[in-house]
Amino acid sequence: MPIIKVTEEDFKKVDLAVSRLTEYFNAGAMELRRPLTYHIKTYGCQLNESDSEKIAGYLEEMGLVETDDDKADVVFFNTCSIRENADDRLFGNLGVYKSLKKQNRKMIIAVCGCMMKVQKNIDKIKKSYPFVDLIFDPQQLHLMPILLLKSLDTRKLAVEVEDIDYIADDNRMHVARKRRFRALVPIMYGCNNFCTYCIVPFSRGRERSRDFDEIISQMKSLAKEGYKEVMLLGQNVNSYGKDLGGDKTFPDLLEACAKIEGFSRIRFMTSHPKDLSDKVIDIMARYDSIETHLHLPCQSGSDSVLKRMNRHYTREQFLRTAHLFREKIPEGSISTDIIVGFPGETEEDFEDTLSLVKECRFDSAFTFQYSKRPGTKAAEFEDQIPQEVVTERFNRLLEIQNALVFESNKNLVGKTMEVLIEGQSGTAADILTGRTKCNHLVNFTIPSELNITKTSDELEGYLGMVRITAAKPYSVEGILECLKDE
Repeated sequence: MPIIKVTEEDFKKVDLAVSRLTEYFNAGAMELRRPLTYHIKTYGCQLNESDSEKIAGYLEEMGLVETDDDKADVVFFNTCSIRENADDRLFGNLGVYKSLKKQNRKMIIAVCGCMMKVQKNIDKIKKSYPFVDLIFDPQQLHLMPILLLKSLDTRKLAVEVEDIDYIADDNRMHVARKRRFRALVPIMYGCNNFCTYCIVPFSRGRERSRDFDEIISQMKSLAKEGYKEVMLLGQNVNSYGKDLGGDKTFPDLLEACAKIEGFSRIRFMTSHPKDLSDKVIDIMARYDSIETHLHLPCQSGSDSVLKRMNRHYTREQFLRTAHLFREKIPEGSISTDIIVGFPGETEEDFEDTLSLVKECRFDSAFTFQYSKRPGTKAAEFEDQIPQEVVTERFNRLLEIQNALVFESNKNLVGKTMEVLIEGQSGTAADILTGRTKCNHLVNFTIPSELNITKTSDELEGYLGMVRITAAKPYSVEGILECLKDE
């Protein structure tokens, strides 16, 4: 699959499409005597969230205003293909728009994201959801204005899916970030690992790293703009730079980012255990601005299952990395991903996973029941596990892992910890929420004697010292002692 660098001439064509679309939407706004609106439904990972911020940036540049209303004038579905339930959610939600499109014939509906690299999904939309106007894949995100203009010009469904992996400079794209304090920064796209259960190499393409200097330039700009937290994103960030042919690797990039003044938290995900070097852990321990949280997907604790998954590391190698992190960063936390019921998984294999979980004592875990993904090798394996067995094993894993999470939270009680404030909690108006440097979720109150007059929205992005008073199964509670920024 060819990799094409997007040139300045290509972006000029995009700019021209944005200009024409701006005129189109302005005319629509004048006719309706109100601003036209857009709504983006995002499924899946942080990379999809980052893509949605870019889509929003283009739409806002065209004069549209964001709304949560399903009846928006322009609606994008940014899809995920990792889990089967994401497919079900898309088609369930998309069906609602048949009647909405009848009510507003000028409504524009686009479907993009990883699911659109699977032909059967495109065929299903053509057959059952003919009211959709535009379909395109993740690699063509930078071309969205051109593709949308084509759909409007032809008044027909435009399907734009190619076997080309584009690499575009994010600095050239307008991004509408959803949080004032946090910026998502993709450093690379695609994946070369071909785990037998995963469709990402087919939906996101091959690994392609962004230019080192382009990333650093973007990071410096974000620091000047006042962003406190940045997340470096990639399907496997530890592979960064391997495709560039130079000497810049992920540890070099991480350290260069940590040296930029202004950031309180530098995060990254996802790491692949086979590529995570000791140097990354050393850099995490050395720089105060790097979050002391490592997301390290184990997927299974069984060597035989790991081999069938094509993960290219062993249980022993994974444990060595986990123990090294605990040794170098004792106040840090480790989270992971675990798949239960992978084809051929025996009871002994599953017990190996349980013992790995107990030994690593993960502070949190994303646990999944295996689901077939069309196009992957594992979907063709004959030794699929009966659903009742998968469910029973999954419940046993949850019981152990949930107890470990609760214990991890209880270990924080009595400590005063730095918390990056994210705003008002969803539980009550007088409770704020945020995360510690080791990524624990904290809900806390502000005592009246501190005389803090800022609203929860105004406190978003501030650092506060919070005394942890109680542990919950998935979070901790506390009381603010002071703001570090004042």
